[in-house]
Amino acid sequence: MRWVAVLVASAVGVALSAAGLLLLRDDGPAELLPDLDQAAPSDLSVVQVGDTYRLVFGSAVDNVGRGPLLVEGERPSHSTPTMSVRQLVRRTDGSVRVRLAPGEIRYVRSETHEHWHLLGFEAYELRRAADGTPVRPDDKTGFCLGDRYETNRGTRIEGEPDRPVWTDECGRRQPGLLVLRQGISPGYGDDYVPELEGQFVDVTTLPAGRYVLVHQANPERALEESDYENNAASVLIQLRRTGGVIPTVRVLARCPASDRCPRR
Repeated sequence: MRWVAVLVASAVGVALSAAGLLLLRDDGPAELLPDLDQAAPSDLSVVQVGDTYRLVFGSAVDNVGRGPLLVEGERPSHSTPTMSVRQLVRRTDGSVRVRLAPGEIRYVRSETHEHWHLLGFEAYELRRAADGTPVRPDDKTGFCLGDRYETNRGTRIEGEPDRPVWTDECGRRQPGLLVLRQGISPGYGDDYVPELEGQFVDVTTLPAGRYVLVHQANPERALEESDYENNAASVLIQLRRTGGVIPTVRVLARCPASDRCPRR
């Protein structure tokens, strides 16, 4: 049982009597919310694919909260192509609060993999450095959440399990699933390597200059967290054109806690 102290001012104004301290019962268990911490874009390079040039990069999101990020997808029948999304929020007494979350989970087939993707979990965007104007969005189709690595091997945070919990592949080669769960445990993170499907922005016709590549977890705040202030990170880059045609990239600054790099 938890108690909340409420102070009641006395007639004197500054003195508080023993009767002025009231104790009110609050029987609700505390909620163990996740806290997504977006890492700065990594391993940037430009690759040629056919007649196009792509700025490719790695991305990573850590859960530094007290509870797991846990989502459940469900659809009524095989004729329904997508699953609706529910977030499961654990509480200190072992109970779970279930909330319907905006978005959907869809089965995606690609050259490198096929499984159920949570759409809209993370967004990538290239902006003009001078004024922050967006110039290129990403082509990412979705995400398969999991405990892909331990955030800090030397230190355990509150609620971190002894070993990874979410290690499956989100219904790989199982397009007939009606229910699916995926998540990220406290103290673990989910990452994606460069050139994996959608891990790029097209820079084929983009002029040379300075740009900011922004990564943002939970961009629409569709998933409930304890803190949204650490959901964006960015890098300042210089895009050059060798011989006026072939683009190359150089990272000038990293900003792991801001979508404005360098911070203004």
